Parts: sequence; structure tokens; C-alpha cells
Amino acid sequence: MDLHFGDSKPTDEERAAVDALLGPPESSWEGADRSDADLRWARGGREARDRRDLLLPGLHAVNDRVGWISEGALDYLCRRLTVPPAEAYGVATFYAMFSVKPRPATVLHVCTDLACAASGAPELCAGIEARLGPGSGVSVERSPCLGLCERAPAALAIKAGDPVRTAVSAPATVHDAVLAARSPDSAPEEPPAVLAVPQAGQDGLMLLRRVGVVDPASLDDYRAHGGYTALRRAFELGPAGVIREVTDSGLVGRGGAAFPTGRKWQATASQPDRPHHLVCNADESEPGTFKDRVLMEGDPYALVEAMTIAGYATGAHKGYLYLRGEYPRALRRLEHAVAQARARGLLGDDVLGQGYAFDIEIRRGAGAYICGEETALFNSIEGYRGEPRSKPPFPVEKGLFGKPTVENNVETLVNVLPILTLGAPAYAAIGTERSTGPKLFCVSGSVERPGVYEVPFGATLGDLLALAGVRQGLRAVLLGGAAGGFVRADELDVPLTFEGTREAGTTLGSGVVMAFDDSVPLPRLLLRIAEFFRDESCGQCVPCRVGTVRQEEALHRIVERTGADAAGDIALLREVGRAMRDASICGLGQTAWNAVESAIDRLGAYE
Repeated sequence: MDLHFGDSKPTDEERAAVDALLGPPESSWEGADRSDADLRWARGGREARDRRDLLLPGLHAVNDRVGWISEGALDYLCRRLTVPPAEAYGVATFYAMFSVKPRPATVLHVCTDLACAASGAPELCAGIEARLGPGSGVSVERSPCLGLCERAPAALAIKAGDPVRTAVSAPATVHDAVLAARSPDSAPEEPPAVLAVPQAGQDGLMLLRRVGVVDPASLDDYRAHGGYTALRRAFELGPAGVIREVTDSGLVGRGGAAFPTGRKWQATASQPDRPHHLVCNADESEPGTFKDRVLMEGDPYALVEAMTIAGYATGAHKGYLYLRGEYPRALRRLEHAVAQARARGLLGDDVLGQGYAFDIEIRRGAGAYICGEETALFNSIEGYRGEPRSKPPFPVEKGLFGKPTVENNVETLVNVLPILTLGAPAYAAIGTERSTGPKLFCVSGSVERPGVYEVPFGATLGDLLALAGVRQGLRAVLLGGAAGGFVRADELDVPLTFEGTREAGTTLGSGVVMAFDDSVPLPRLLLRIAEFFRDESCGQCVPCRVGTVRQEEALHRIVERTGADAAGDIALLREVGRAMRDASICGLGQTAWNAVESAIDRLGAYE
């Protein structure tokens, strides 16, 4: 793909997909038929360049309509937005869900990540491919985690068209997955989100108390169960009062970094540069993580309310909700919730008649784990490759579109609601002194009742696994996902707090708890983790780009030798792991060696 436009033309369908998003072109400079007026002056220019952030939605529009992105479609989109074709090609090829090569209109994504691999994903893929055969009109693609770990193995069918149609099969069988691919509209309906919450309906829940109790499509039902009480309380307190409550509560980020939320909000609110932006990071792509999906599917209005409060406190008038492209039901639920809130005066120019303007725009990701890193997410929204930025400057100073930005994940934001309704002292009394409040954990793998669990900080790993019903023969537990670490079956007294897991030599991460019994081949599991990081590295920095490849190569050699004479490769792994940890730009490279290291040192994986 050149920097210059080629001679390829979009099909009528591709042109219609782009025009439905951007409106019809106004001049030949944007792709309309040439007129004499266009020979005298150029139109578009700066105005078109200011819309570069619509590049990702434009790529989605074409991919959704046709199933892949042709050179003609990419050229037409670039003309509309005044983006060099080479740059747009770099963006289109960055995401796993897009294709710039012809493929069938129907794509079946079959998860082959950790939970699904342990539940028979390789055999499922082989069975699907044998059933469909060549020339079936379905492209079967092995996919990283689809966020359906509690129902592993999982498959997601996407059939391009107007409108695009999707179907989820989980737990997937060969028959159900093939049915979903061939006829998404005829596939069995996806089970309700409440089935992912084994504690649903129990007393004492805070974050999950409405999941399975309220109708996720009904704003009236949400308000009847305490909805928008927190926002009214926020307006009584004022922006500074809200930030003070959040600070006094001790709330820290639930995405893994554990940065104090009140400090982040205060730093953004105090910036003189305007406008301020709010970004909700709903791109949970860590293998084993699905708590944000359950919240968005089961209680979408809670997130809308929480984002409104965060925007009010930090002086932002627009919030961007960056959602995983693999979450079609969460997308539908949130689009409906935002539209209903807007229609009822809970979003828009005058929220609740308080003179505060705030609205939410949903942006879809397209399959890139790295976009969970906040600055990579900003680049993705702005229409660039999702590569992390160097810090400083930090997002609170220069974030999205170069303006002060506060970024939080779904679970962090939803915690703000009980903070305001209960008060900071009551919230801070839950959990421990340094890890306050409730925490959501995604439990999957070798347990009887996989799902999202809510427990106060300070509960032990053994307490949590007892709730989930751990199976006999437990060998190890992976905490924190692919970027986390393993603990042995005799270490279940680890307290589930940020400080407790740190002292135990592991990490809490985003709340992944994945149990593995003796039937799971550990060397193959570690190899899958290495493959994941190799695939998901954005390639921007050398330590991560090269290190993740070298790590996978060494693990391949060990597996092929079934662990014999592994000492040399283990020494190489340690050296590469240290280099990635010390010199990578972002957390992906810095943590890519964690799980492998813990498996070698704590589990004796290759002994």
C-alpha cells in the first residue's frame, strides 16, 4: 500500500457502507463525481483531517458490510478522511478482526486460549473444519480469548451484511458452532448474563446486586432498584465533593495497575487546559477476564450512570466507551442504554436539569490486546495504530486528542456508585486497610461453578475457590491472567489483596483466577501463553517485539524435547525475560515473562 491513492475503486456496497457513516461526499476531493467547481478550489482539507478519529469506525463499517476491506474501499475511506493510504493500511492490518485479503462473508472465531484450550478447543476446531470442509463459505479462525471463559470452549460467528449478524456458541459443540456460522439468526439464544453470576440474588452484593434482578433493557427497572441515586448525590456534593468521597474511600483501579482513582480524577480536574475527556476502558482482553462483560450485559445503566458521575467530577462533557469488538451483546445493551438515557434527560445538554452537559459515544475495538493499555487505546480512538505512547506526559495532562483525560475500566467506575450511596467511610470499612471495598474475580477452569464472584478484599484464594467448587486433583492456579503468575495447590491461603499477592510473589491483576488440574499439560499451556504475547505485541519496541518471539521459540524447543535438557533454554528464557521486563515500553512486554517464570520457579514445570 503506497502513500498515494491508487486506481482501485470501491464497490457500490463498500461506498454505501462508508457513506452511511460519514454522509455523502461533498466534492470530488472526497470521492464524489468531478465537477467544474472542484477544479477551482479544494474542499475538505482540515475539516476532513479533524475527523481522522472516524477511521476505525469506517473500517468497521466496511468490514461489517462486506466481510473484508479491499484496496478500493480503503482508498475511498482515506479520501473521505484525508488520511494517507499507507497509514490507513497500517491501522487496518493492526487489528485481528479485520482482513485486507478476500475472505468469506462469514467468519467463525473459535477461541483457543487458556480456558478454552483446557476444555477441548483444539478438538473443537478440528471437528468444525472437518464438518464445514472447503468451499463452505465460512472462514474458521483460531482466536485469542473471547471473554467467555465461564462457558468454555467458545465460538463467535460474524456474518457480514446490512445489518451484520452475530451468534455466540458457548459452551460450543461442533454442531452448535457450525449452526451459528451457517445461520446466525437460527442459532440458540445466548444464555442470560445472570448464569455467569453464581451468587446472583444473594444478600450483601454491591457490584453484582442488580445482575439477574433487573431487566437490563429497562431504565425504569434500574431506577426502581436504586439507579441514579448516586448521580443525584453527586450533584448535591459538587465536583470537588465527589472527588473527595472517591479519594477517602480508598478506591484504586481495578484493571491491574491499582492507581488511586481519586488522585487520578483530581489531577485531571485541576488541569487548566480544556476540554477534558473521560474514557471508559471496556476492552478487557486478558485471557480469563470476563467481569466487565457480565456487568455491561447484566447492568448496563450502572455504567452509564457511573460514567456520568466521573465526567461531572472531572469536568468532562463527553465520555468515550471503548468496547471489545468481540462483545456483540454488550454492544447492543449499551447502545440501547445510552439511547434511553439520552431520551429521558439523563444524558445530553442538561442532565437531570442540573445544567451539566454530558454524553457518551461508544467506540468498538477490533481485536487487539494492547489497546487495553490506556495510551494505546487513545491512539486507537484517534485513528492510529494502537501503539502505547511514552510517558510522561501522562494522560491526566495530555491524553485523548492531546487533552487532559481520565481513564478507568468498567469495574472501577461501577464502584463509584456504592461509594456515593453508602458514603466513603462505610465503603472504606469493607476489605482491608490498604485494599478497600469489594472485588470481582473471574473464576474459570477446573471448578464446578465458573463465573464472576464478588468478595471483599482480604478473602483468601481458598475461600474463593470453595465458593466455585474446586475439583479434585488441583495442580495450580493462575492469578492475574496471562500477565500474572501461578501459585501451587498448597498456597491457597494467599489473601486476595494487592499487598497480599505482592508479598506472596504473585499479582492480583484484573481479577483472573484460573484453576488447572492434573489433566492439563502445563508445558503446552505455557507455550500458548507465549504464543499469545507474540501475537499481541504491537512490535513498537525491540525488547518486546524480539523477546516475545525468542520466548516462544525456547518454549517450543522445550516442549518438543518434552522437557529434556531444558537448562540452556531456561537460562535463555530468564535473560530474555529480564530484558523485556526492564526495557519494554509498556506493561505487555514487562509482564510477558511473568507466568512462565512463576511456572518454572513455583511449579517446577520442566522438571
